Amino acid sequence: MPRYAGACHCGAVRFEVEADPAEMTTCDCSLCVKRNALMIKVPQAALRLLAGGDQLATYVWNTGVARHHFCARCGIYTFHRKRAAPDAFGVNVFCLEGFDPAALPVRRTDGAGMSLQENVQ
Repeated sequence: MPRYAGACHCGAVRFEVEADPAEMTTCDCSLCVKRNALMIKVPQAALRLLAGGDQLATYVWNTGVARHHFCARCGIYTFHRKRAAPDAFGVNVFCLEGFDPAALPVRRTDGAGMSLQENVQ
């Protein structure tokens, strides 16, 4: 199974992904649209944080299930715990060394259509 080294822009957050994804995804929720991410879905056990846990900031909103992680130093989105699949991560393919985004198809996901919950922070 392929193994990819991953990092934010400044290198403070480093991680490793062992996965052989069949596709990449985009999402049309308000957050993903603004960050313009292209992601692969990996099981929780396939992502290993190597360094920078103290530099990893987390953004949580609405239901609180999805947890979006980014480097507090350079601001790059690295990966997130998925709301629709809490046992998996969405990983920013542009943080992965040697990953060829042109080699996989892209599937659009409907994040905007997911229910929003009122009065949830």
